[in-house]
Amino acid sequence: MSDIIASTEALAAACARFARHEFVTVDTEFMRETTYWPKLCIIQIASEEEAVIVDAEAPGLDLAPFFQLMADETVLKVFHAARQDIEIVWHLGGILPHPIFDSQVAAMVCGFGDSISYDQLVGRITGHSIDKTSRFTDWSHRPLTQHQIDYALADVTHLRDVYKALRDQLERQSRSDWVSEEMKVLTSVDTYQVDPEQVWKRLKLRIKKPLQLAVLQELAAWREREAQARDVPRGRVIKDDAIYEIAEQHPATAEALGRLRSIPKGFERSRVGEEILAIVQRASSLPKDKLPKVPKTRPASEGNGAAVDLLKVLLKMTSEEHGVAAKVIATVDELEAIANDDKADVAPLAGWRRELFGENALKLKRGELAMRLDGRRVVLVGEPTSEA
Repeated sequence: MSDIIASTEALAAACARFARHEFVTVDTEFMRETTYWPKLCIIQIASEEEAVIVDAEAPGLDLAPFFQLMADETVLKVFHAARQDIEIVWHLGGILPHPIFDSQVAAMVCGFGDSISYDQLVGRITGHSIDKTSRFTDWSHRPLTQHQIDYALADVTHLRDVYKALRDQLERQSRSDWVSEEMKVLTSVDTYQVDPEQVWKRLKLRIKKPLQLAVLQELAAWREREAQARDVPRGRVIKDDAIYEIAEQHPATAEALGRLRSIPKGFERSRVGEEILAIVQRASSLPKDKLPKVPKTRPASEGNGAAVDLLKVLLKMTSEEHGVAAKVIATVDELEAIANDDKADVAPLAGWRRELFGENALKLKRGELAMRLDGRRVVLVGEPTSEA
């Protein structure tokens, strides 16, 4: 049974049926090219008995029954690459789906590689191929074509089989708790809340002076608030290159602002131009002791490049031996932190990652373990390691 739901009554009835199941699979299609917030177009939901498409743009449709289902603790919500879907639910409904299962994370834990795509995962687990021609279509256009409907439904119907296969493999390998740990990040409010005062940290830090950093911080925060208020992409307010150039040059007049290469002609005379000049003026008026400190550029691995390389070999060996994607065990930054500090506050030194990799990483640093080649394989020499 499949259907396109366009009324609140039909949605409530469908969600009541879904709530009787142990799990449902969920996906969304949205547009974001011209907005700050994702524009939800359709929602796909499937149980083992049915699959539906919810027309989120249908006049008068209230999504409250869907949000209630997402908050139902008795129903597991299964997504693939869940973060953007959950962000939409959080933004529109003010709730975080729980409990959840992300098949992309589970696939990495089960050895399907780093960030495997949905169609690849479906192919490897079910043998089915997905027609990807509708992936980048305009999901806001009505009516939906049959191609779009088939593609959208396939996203959640195949996910049922993918979920059951991954669930069973995780149980066989005693790794279900590993995935549960990862879901805590996806169901944390902090993951989806954007603090405008902190967004400057996402920019590449190409500046070297405190005044430049003060301008950059204020500009980045202002742009974030402006983009949210106008519901436009950040780059529509002002591009990154312009932020960098304004921070470096800190123009004091409209004429100086207009001479910058990254500023469009006439921009300096606009309301936005005036606000930018006011930001530069505020930053320039700060006493020296109130200016932010420019973060020190960390030398490559802080002189521990060889140690990091050694840990990379151990990571790759661990990944291959246990069938877990290296990316989900540790990042390069985390390896650098471990190379510099045995007590670094990083994920590989906690929980299942410590048991699988972190403990051996510390032993390797202390010389309690070594590595050697056994034919073409790298193996550990020394104390016995924990088995996953």
